[in-house]
Amino acid sequence: MKDLTLVIPAKNEWLSLPIVLEKLKKYKCQIIIVLHKTDTHTIKSIKKYKHKIIKQQFNGYGNAIIKGINAVKTKYLCIFNADGSFDPNDLSVMVKKIKSGSDFVFASRYLKKGGSDDDTIVTFIGNKIFTLIGKIFFKIKISDILFTFVAGNTIKFRKLNLAYNDFRLCVEIPIKIKWNNFKYTSIPSFERPRIDGVKNVNEIKDGFLILCALFKLYLKKC
Repeated sequence: MKDLTLVIPAKNEWLSLPIVLEKLKKYKCQIIIVLHKTDTHTIKSIKKYKHKIIKQQFNGYGNAIIKGINAVKTKYLCIFNADGSFDPNDLSVMVKKIKSGSDFVFASRYLKKGGSDDDTIVTFIGNKIFTLIGKIFFKIKISDILFTFVAGNTIKFRKLNLAYNDFRLCVEIPIKIKWNNFKYTSIPSFERPRIDGVKNVNEIKDGFLILCALFKLYLKKC
């Protein structure tokens, strides 16, 4: 999969990122790691690896992804978390789907044969609500709107003109894919436990911000 680049946001992931990079060796992908310039612990933890590192001036999960997307040189890219929760075995399936005609492929924990060892009752209910909002107000036909395990054509990723610097990016991506009339599909995926067990998401705060983003994007389209 030399035509695929993994964009890995890696804030404070010094415990898990080296393990993830070891497991990714056999997949022969290009890798771009994005982290904050002050995150010296994570930078030191991956010193032996030769992957491209982009150092953010600003904070934010979304900002890291946007920076990574803009640096990709391969035909395809995939957002891939540094915490060990994404299954790299899904990558070949996602690339095959793209080469078969889809512009974007979403991994979903809620399709048959999918699942999660990381979901809580709060994130599960929140995701179901936000996914329903996406279906009703934006006509998005996906089952897992908050899961940012997404692969796609690099040029079309850039055409989305993503703007959110935080976790609101997770809903901005499918909404703008729909607005641009790009082709998309989903595959089942199983979310594995995080290697270090620490979540970077504040379920209540980020949930409220995502709800506000959905409302704002709906008004913008209207």
